[in-house]
Order: sequence, then structure tokens, then C-alpha cells
Amino acid sequence: QGQLVQSGGGVVQAGGSLRLSCAGSGRTFSTYSMGWFRQAPGKEQEFVAAIGRSGWITYYADSVKGRFTISRDNAKNTNYLQMDSLKPEDTAAYYCAAANRGATMSSNGYDVWGQGTQVTISS
Repeated sequence: QGQLVQSGGGVVQAGGSLRLSCAGSGRTFSTYSMGWFRQAPGKEQEFVAAIGRSGWITYYADSVKGRFTISRDNAKNTNYLQMDSLKPEDTAAYYCAAANRGATMSSNGYDVWGQGTQVTISS
């Protein structure tokens, strides 16, 4: 099955940047599409971004388009979520996930999930 280990969360002021990392272990995830989801307190989990196996295909939620960038380095078995121009409404627990299929915005399509990392944006 393998595991996904996340890092890079924290507290940053509005307008700042953070980069989240999601490293695979126990197996290679180069044949998996990768995605990021987030969940704020009292809210449902929502899709953030996804990237296909080769990195050519990407999808973004409208709320993050133009501010967030998803990327992957298959040689390092790692994918990243670069978050710029952060807003207080980006505050949430962020989860990376791997899908043994093409890139998808549906959480139901993902087979392996990271442990989550908290991102807090102060105004």
C-alpha cells in the first residue's frame, strides 16, 4: 500500500506563502495521480488541487486557482503544493492523497492518504 508523509504546514500572515510536501514511502507513487484536499473546522472536506502521473495534467479548485501550484518530482517520490497569496479562508487541515487512476477531483478516487498538516493564516 505504501504511505504518504506530509510536511510543511504552519502559521503565516495573510499574503504570505507556504509549501507543503507529500513524500511517498514503502512504494513508488510515480504511477499514481496525486491530489490535495483540505478541511476547515465545521466544514466539509474540499478539493484543492490534483496532478496526473506525468505532471502534465493539473486541476485546481476555483478558490485557489492562480495562487496555488501543484507539482511532483517522481524521482523523489514526492509532490508539492506551493501556496502563495494566502488568505485567512485558506486556514484548514490539508491532506495529500494518491489515486491509482487518472487525476480526479473526487476524494472517492483516492486510495492512500497522508496524515494531514495544519495551515493557519492570520489576518
